[in-house]
Amino acid sequence: MTDQAVDTESTGMAEEGRAAADGATTGHRFLGRTRELKELCADIERAGLDTISGRKAPRARVLLIAGRPGYGRTALAEEFVRQVSGRYPDGVLRARLTEPGGTPVPTERTARDLLTALGLPAPAGADEDDLAAALREALAGRRALLLLDDAADAEQVDALLPDTPECLVVAVSDGPLTGIADVRPCTLGGLDTKSALELLTRAIGSVRITVDPRAAESLVEECAAQPAALTLAGGWLAAHPKAAVADLTRHLHAEDAEGPPLTRLLRLSHDSLPGATARMLRLLSLAPAGLVDPQTASGLAGCSVDAARAALEDLADLGFLHAVDSPLPSYEVPGCLHPLLRPLAETHDRPAELQLARARMLERTLRLLQSCRAITETDNPQAREKLLGMPRALRFPSPRAAEDWLRVRRPALLAAARLAVADGELDTLARRLMSQLVRAMVAHFGTHAAAPDLYGIHQLVLGVAERRNLPREKAAALLNLGDLDARTGRTAAALRRYRAALDAGRQANDPYATGRAMESVGGAHQDLGDHDRAADWYGRALAQRLARDERADAARLHGRIATAHTYAGRYGEALRNWRSALAGYRRLDDVAGQARALSEMARVQEYAGRPEEALYTCQEAVEWARRADDARLQAALHLRLADTLERLGDPAAARLHRGTAERMLGEELSDNDNKNNQNNEDCEDCENNDNNHGDGVGDGEIATEHEANA
Repeated sequence: MTDQAVDTESTGMAEEGRAAADGATTGHRFLGRTRELKELCADIERAGLDTISGRKAPRARVLLIAGRPGYGRTALAEEFVRQVSGRYPDGVLRARLTEPGGTPVPTERTARDLLTALGLPAPAGADEDDLAAALREALAGRRALLLLDDAADAEQVDALLPDTPECLVVAVSDGPLTGIADVRPCTLGGLDTKSALELLTRAIGSVRITVDPRAAESLVEECAAQPAALTLAGGWLAAHPKAAVADLTRHLHAEDAEGPPLTRLLRLSHDSLPGATARMLRLLSLAPAGLVDPQTASGLAGCSVDAARAALEDLADLGFLHAVDSPLPSYEVPGCLHPLLRPLAETHDRPAELQLARARMLERTLRLLQSCRAITETDNPQAREKLLGMPRALRFPSPRAAEDWLRVRRPALLAAARLAVADGELDTLARRLMSQLVRAMVAHFGTHAAAPDLYGIHQLVLGVAERRNLPREKAAALLNLGDLDARTGRTAAALRRYRAALDAGRQANDPYATGRAMESVGGAHQDLGDHDRAADWYGRALAQRLARDERADAARLHGRIATAHTYAGRYGEALRNWRSALAGYRRLDDVAGQARALSEMARVQEYAGRPEEALYTCQEAVEWARRADDARLQAALHLRLADTLERLGDPAAARLHRGTAERMLGEELSDNDNKNNQNNEDCEDCENNDNNHGDGVGDGEIATEHEANA
């Protein structure tokens, strides 16, 4: 029944170990399809249309395995990949192009996952064309094999085709991929009778097959030799050891004879299950991305984790689920069963019950994310107390275990966020879920590593905020998106985001959001080279900070205004603002801030052609840097002093300052090496004790609770 992945050693994506789950394998033993495998292998060597016409093939060859779900498409594709993967030393990449509910996966998401599988960066917020082009460029010098499962149309496959004949693409689809040149199709029907009987024998043994071989053949015919239907038939017979094979055939005849065999078998098998297990099976149609673990099942059914684990094991034994290759217990709802379970749930369960099950699942996921983040904050007494107050089933034994759970469940967690937003009735819960997902990812992976996922989450937050008319959260989401756009060089797009955030902040009467947005608008103009507008917007933000008596931010903004004037060549205005910044840092008793302000003043004085003043200011800055214990700044200032003294005609003093700078930098590098070695030893000790914390902190978390970081 399940197209299980058999090539577990090949390179995979976030869904590695998953398959479409509608095939003809059990474990790693593949059944039948000998003719199809030979044809596929022969198609690799067969000359294409370009070769026949004397031209070199411009793109990778595409082999198509076509057939309806449940007929073993993915199982055949995986077995074929296993047999030929040795010819492609750069590995196998897998992508599923349709979600369990039938929605096509955006090409942008697929290309991003494939780039991640190749170990290459995928800039946050990059569009579909850029990511597809980056993928093709990455595969240009490789000899790799791509398995594109459950393709909805030719456009999905065409956007991902490598521009090199050295790669091979194996696509799985319902029908032909019209529009892609020189596609090699392999259309699947039912299994041959011998293989179908072997599939039944694996489930129930040989006795009942041998006793009544004609009844077994009749059952195979009744199931149209469909692997998924035969797997359910084997599960039903295994659960009824006293029933003969002919009894199942009679039960199927008693069902609606016009329905497809898989639908009739699912209905018959479902009705024979205990009530709680049957309800669990129906509710699995709500599992995000078709992935389910005991915690998710427990939330859906409202039962204990142990009861959910036992129910999932029973359903897997009966062929309703298949286990996913994962360090944590996890299962997948077969792609051929998912569309059949939803109407079954709608028939047996009231809409309010399904909505409650979905809300319970999201609430359970939310609490797990809270626990996942809290375990990284063991130095925080409040976080530690909150963690200890959670039920034991929701607590992780160590930060490493929490990170592993977050990494393995990442596709399902992101799918849960998308489904919660699409539902439209659970927006409050969806906002809380996305906020905790952002925080957990930043805590464990760091802002930079998690940026591509964070971009998508902030877009979801923006959609909910616009739908619910929440200007404060809209401003927060726009600021986050603008920051990510700016970091990846899309400054013009970032500027539009910041301006929209400013409008939303004013609508919400939120001084923090408006001040943050004005400063960000200024930063975007500065990045675009418009220093006059940058200084103007920094000035607007400064006026607000001064009105609210936010002295630290005001001193920092004086520095940003001074920098904009420096770039514009207005050195007098730059020096006035640096003096204002210096005065602010003195009032705050910020020694490091004073050192930096004096250092920048000396730089501007040099630009203005006043080396004597620059020399005096730089000497004062060295003293403040020494008080701040900032060795790197001291070294930089000594180098600046050396340059200034050379201009003033004192090379001996310049050499002294340059030597001092080199000595200080050498000592700092030595100290850093020692610290790094000590940190590595500490990390090893922490890992050995399972007490290591995440690699990131919660910077940049605005999410839905508006915790912005300037």
